[in-house]
Amino acid sequence: MDLSEKNRRTLPQIAADLKEKKISAVELAKECFSKLDERDNTVKAFLSVDRDAVLAAAEEADKRRASGNALSDYDGIPVGIKDNIAVRGETLSCASKLLKPVVSPYDATAVSRLRAKGFIPFGRLNMDEFAMGSSCENSAFQKTCNPCDTDRVPGGSSGGSAAAVAAGIVPATLGSDTGGSIRQPASFCGTVGLKPTYGRISRYGLVAFASSLDQIGPLTNSVPDAAALLDIMSGVDSMDSTSLDAAAPNSLEAALAGASGRSLKGVKIGLPEEYFASGLASGVDKVMQNSIELVKSMGAEIVKVSLPHTKYAVAVYYIVATAEASANLARFDGIRYGDRKEGRDLIDTYFKSRGAGFGDEVKRRILLGTYVLSSGYYDAYYLRAQKVRTLIRRDFEEAYKKCDILLTPVTPNAAFKFGEKSDPLQMYLSDIFTIALNLSGDCGVSVPGGIDDATGMPVGVQFLAPALGEAKLLGAASAFEAALK
Repeated sequence: MDLSEKNRRTLPQIAADLKEKKISAVELAKECFSKLDERDNTVKAFLSVDRDAVLAAAEEADKRRASGNALSDYDGIPVGIKDNIAVRGETLSCASKLLKPVVSPYDATAVSRLRAKGFIPFGRLNMDEFAMGSSCENSAFQKTCNPCDTDRVPGGSSGGSAAAVAAGIVPATLGSDTGGSIRQPASFCGTVGLKPTYGRISRYGLVAFASSLDQIGPLTNSVPDAAALLDIMSGVDSMDSTSLDAAAPNSLEAALAGASGRSLKGVKIGLPEEYFASGLASGVDKVMQNSIELVKSMGAEIVKVSLPHTKYAVAVYYIVATAEASANLARFDGIRYGDRKEGRDLIDTYFKSRGAGFGDEVKRRILLGTYVLSSGYYDAYYLRAQKVRTLIRRDFEEAYKKCDILLTPVTPNAAFKFGEKSDPLQMYLSDIFTIALNLSGDCGVSVPGGIDDATGMPVGVQFLAPALGEAKLLGAASAFEAALK
């Protein structure tokens, strides 16, 4: 499979071709269809694509451009959408048998804002069921493969989103990040994956897994591409009370400046000691050490910092996330939502519908969440986890008093082979470097940093910044990306 940069064009490159009439939106859509037919039989990133809807939207984009009324420079560019983000008239299954028959009657706010600029939703992307997983092995329908090595996982839960970009089928996709579900697959597949500040992008139309952790974000071929999509999707939304009424991030301007200047002079970059302890694969450690030397050569000042409560992050995350999942998924019972399996009575219908509709990992997390919320255990587990979550957030606040951004690994290892992590606890630990960011609500991005010598697989490096610090974050990440190339 050809994964060269030539076959993974950035948004400005495509926009320029559209503007100069080197390609039409219809031709671009057909080009994506051709790549889909050529590559997705192997990668299996997509669950479905409504080709008629895509072509109709592309024709409208061409008419607007011909009349001089293009909605933006990006009018007519396809964007893949993870299957837990609502697109009007398309399935919204969350890769679960229980929701297979569900068709969304509306667009998520993130999708409607992309449409307003002329982007075209392109297909439903595979994922771990209800976004619960780190490998895309938990989908009820198919296993997505890593385009860099189809014997290996693409990461999760946004595995389809990362694989579709890495395979060059579409230039950008949307994913969701609850504990690293954008950044980890981006690292595994060699793409850019951005987790914005919690509330920066409205969650309206995102099927909830853990409401206080979930965040929509883009996966792209470059940092400026991610910044462009972030700027378009950001903003307060009356349909989401947790969305932030904050000034526009202007992250694209910062990213373009970073890419142009390729300098980090005056930037203090913190290295959290807890993220560089034993446990890193040698190939990942080598990429990280090379990345540290690169940012030094770009003028950055390296600062040692500590996030002492990081050791509790996995435990806290799997208490908070499963508790919220237990509450959120209670509505999917075959009566109000989903595929109904008739039973002897109402309770038996619940049991049969949920028993047949949910996969093993979803059941496991619902049970864990119900347990930690149950009488007698709420104070011992859930309440205590929320207190430690506050300590984790304060750790980040203290660290940012000493530095501007943090530089860390994304994962302990490069992409692993299918079935290699059959133990759920092993799988949970693969998110050890990403979940603390969701608990703190801050922003972070995974940028391709190099190749793991042992496996030949991509390795991402993670830049983290305080809440609403996307401009600073993406300016530095873009400078790093440009210098690395």
